[in-house]
Amino acid sequence: MSTTAEELEITGTAQREAWVAKRMPPIERVAEGVWSIPVSVPDNPIRLTYSYLLGGDEGEAVLVDPGWPSDRGWDELLTGLARAGVALSQISGVVITHSHPDHHGLTRRLSQATDVWIGMHPAEADALPSHHDLGSGADGAWLVQLGVPDADAATMTVDVSRMADFLAMPDPTRTLEDDTLLPLPGRRIRLLWTPGHTPGHLSFHDEDNDLLLTGDHVLPRISPNVGLHPHHAGSPLGPYLNSLRRLLPYESVEVLPAHEWRFRGLPGRVRQLLHHHDERLAEILSVLDEEPGATTWWIAQRLTWAHGWDAIGGFQRRAALAETAAHLDHLVETGVLELERDDAGVVHYRRLAGGS
Repeated sequence: MSTTAEELEITGTAQREAWVAKRMPPIERVAEGVWSIPVSVPDNPIRLTYSYLLGGDEGEAVLVDPGWPSDRGWDELLTGLARAGVALSQISGVVITHSHPDHHGLTRRLSQATDVWIGMHPAEADALPSHHDLGSGADGAWLVQLGVPDADAATMTVDVSRMADFLAMPDPTRTLEDDTLLPLPGRRIRLLWTPGHTPGHLSFHDEDNDLLLTGDHVLPRISPNVGLHPHHAGSPLGPYLNSLRRLLPYESVEVLPAHEWRFRGLPGRVRQLLHHHDERLAEILSVLDEEPGATTWWIAQRLTWAHGWDAIGGFQRRAALAETAAHLDHLVETGVLELERDDAGVVHYRRLAGGS
């Protein structure tokens, strides 16, 4: 889902201009003790991740989301620190919004270069790829459950040999709980657990400057993928919607997302995202009304995608399937749908009597 920029107050004007021009945005001092450092993400439509440098008392600083693990990204991060006048030795900690390589990937290199603690939410620590069996057995069974034909499953199964960036992401050295303050002397930066995109996604409210670092939880233009994956116990959609609603009272904040550009108008953006998911749930029910007993694979092909289903391939098709599965499981959890498995293990969905 996307929204037009005109519906929000864009505060990161240089960031948006750079996005439109397809060039790297500048390193910026956003507020007292807050710097935005763009770090490249190669061969990816998101292009870059904003790493945020948060300064505290006596020169101590913390980095939020160092970025993608590459030599270029490392150089960009060091350039940003130098621009801010902060030495590597002054970085006391690294805080992770969530454990995707475009956010957590450079953490290992940073921890090897200087003595930093690594912090994330406990649920994110449990969700690290290195803590789960990513082999083709469990993954293949999951794709069967979704109803994916064998020929298509072959292009969508996780290849562990290509997961090095995911498996190299380090465990935290400390866990960070919801509604506590970031351990940075002289600053009041409150941690908000905002699950959905990942189980332990964190956002950060800088109470001194009234800034909200939202990671991938809320972006100005696109909706983050909220997908059900083989190692998930239940749909992440319900927690995502609830954690979106949690942000509605933050009317005055300037939003510092991990991608795209800074903006104001968070409640309006939250309502757009909630409406998007309401529309997706209604669309799924409409598809099931036409074809009761359909599979996830069958339903996903009939949903509205930005560039159409046929234009989605590989990992992106897998992400679209995971998102469809999350919405279907949410409808089961809320008593709207029921599911049944056939003899091959494929799951089929239909409305419950009285389900709406």
